[in-house]
Amino acid sequence: MSGGHGSGGSSNKRVALLISVLALFLAFSETLGKAAQTEALGANVEASNLWAFFQARTIRQTVIKTADETLGLLPPGANQDAIAAKRAEWAKTVARYDSEPSTGEGRKELSARAKQSEERRDLSLLRYHHYELASAAFQIGIVLASAEVITGIVALVAAGGLLGVAGVVLLGFGYLAPHTLPFLH
Repeated sequence: MSGGHGSGGSSNKRVALLISVLALFLAFSETLGKAAQTEALGANVEASNLWAFFQARTIRQTVIKTADETLGLLPPGANQDAIAAKRAEWAKTVARYDSEPSTGEGRKELSARAKQSEERRDLSLLRYHHYELASAAFQIGIVLASAEVITGIVALVAAGGLLGVAGVVLLGFGYLAPHTLPFLH
């Protein structure tokens, strides 16, 4: 009778080991998923801030252009030198608002930085979706392997193991090549 119990115990030990491995990979997947989610949120906030700054620069630039055009409509008078000096100053300011490579705060630079943040956000979201699917595969694999202990249906352990392999593959794609699987875009 102990021989039968020993073989069942050995099977249960293998199932417990499979569950432990699946739980380990689940922990990795959840940790990577949270990190990717946090990165996506941070990049999204950064992109929003940069686009808001871009819009503020655009508004300021438009106000200065309008003031310059208004001054240009004034009839010739005694203050022509002062008007010309002011218009030249405004032209420099408008040009600086459009592009300011030294500070990265011109509209062109802000636009480029915002687009980079959006790309980081999108990549992080792709990774996050891979990690979430991997987590689901690991969780379902754990449930199926656990059910085998109760039911004795060996196919449940096999299905749990296959889901674990699928989870590892999704984890790998999420980490190394998140653009590869088109159905996750």
